[in-house]
Amino acid sequence: MPSVTTPAAAAKLLRSRSYWALLGVAAVIGIPISALAYFFLDLVSKLQHWIFASLPDALGFHGAPLWWPVPPLLLAGLLVALTIRYLPGTAGHEPADGLSTKGAPGPAELPGVILAALATLALGAVLGPEAPLIALGGGLAICAIRLGRRGASADVARMVAAAGSFAAISALFGSPLLGAFLLMEAVGLGGLSLELVLLPGLLAAGIGSLVFIGLGHWTGLGTFSLRIGNLPHVGSPRASEFGWAIVIGVAAALLGTAIRRLALRARPVVARNRLLVTPAAGLVVAGLAIAYAAGTGHGSADVLFSGQTDLPHLIGHAAGYSVGALVLLLACKSLAYGVSLSGFRGGPVFPSLFLGAAGGIALSHLPGLGMVAGMAMGIGAMCAVMLRLPLTSVLLATLLLYSDGVAVMPLVIVAVVVAYVLSARFAEDPPEAEAPEPEPARPSFAPAAEQH
Repeated sequence: MPSVTTPAAAAKLLRSRSYWALLGVAAVIGIPISALAYFFLDLVSKLQHWIFASLPDALGFHGAPLWWPVPPLLLAGLLVALTIRYLPGTAGHEPADGLSTKGAPGPAELPGVILAALATLALGAVLGPEAPLIALGGGLAICAIRLGRRGASADVARMVAAAGSFAAISALFGSPLLGAFLLMEAVGLGGLSLELVLLPGLLAAGIGSLVFIGLGHWTGLGTFSLRIGNLPHVGSPRASEFGWAIVIGVAAALLGTAIRRLALRARPVVARNRLLVTPAAGLVVAGLAIAYAAGTGHGSADVLFSGQTDLPHLIGHAAGYSVGALVLLLACKSLAYGVSLSGFRGGPVFPSLFLGAAGGIALSHLPGLGMVAGMAMGIGAMCAVMLRLPLTSVLLATLLLYSDGVAVMPLVIVAVVVAYVLSARFAEDPPEAEAPEPEPARPSFAPAAEQH
């Protein structure tokens, strides 16, 4: 497939037989990659349940004791540190940098990505599965194209890697469109890239979503998609809620910036002595979960993990959380999130969703703000700060809440814009980096002619 340099070349490529063949490849690889992503999420879920529920009962505790998070988090830190230190690659991207799609890992790096993600997700660190799945999908797609079509051009490898990533997260947010928007905005697709990469990616995402649904029915395990239902009806936005949109945007910018600064300042400390400091970071996360559970009587799982499975529970049982419990939850989860970003491996999306929802629920106890509107604005604003993806943040906040979210979309937009602009103003300039040693080229999602 020739390299694309002009709109005319892109139009010619879209009409070519080779592009149709590429669409076929995207459809074919979407099936096994989405199936592997499904069973990866199933393994994470089973490990979490066994470690934090079944194992304490098997040891005769009749429920996990208050101190139970300590051993799993200590082990998580040790396993992640050993993986990063001794296996090829970096076991995935640095989550403190946000959601990265800078290149698919090579075959030698995939074991490190999988092992570090399993240790992080299953043992309680506060990160999500989306970044490992993006890397896993892109890396497996690269392996497939190398095995099936030796000598494939760099453009073909990039498009196939993108399709693999689309397929891997196709059902994670409840809709393949949300995953597609997330990847498109994270990668910065535009111009020639958009139409060439988007079509195979959407095709792979659609097929991947069907695979998730089919496997969910066949196995009875569900689809592992984030679904939030049974929300109270909301009417039109009120004038007072537009004022709250500004308040929530400012609060999210302050909280998100504090979390990011904590992660970025702790990361060099972790890197200097990873084998010692990463387990210590795990102990800090465990201690925060224990403090929250002891102070509120709620389960430590509210602080641990990404929040993907606990967010619907938090929303559905919001009346059972006092304002004090929600404030303590925000403090402990935020600190655990920042510590996890500094040394573990995973994605930043779901903890941002959880923190935004918890903050919105807490503020809804004040006059002039409904719970659904507060949650939607909190989710959008926190995602905008932590992901630096404003369009995706609006879509996540509205589409996850279905018709209720659509009704408050104008409020979400205001909160997202305020949070995004203020967080950019608060952001510290990145330190001047020394010139890195040249590395072997890795596939990225943009056509070669558009990379600078």
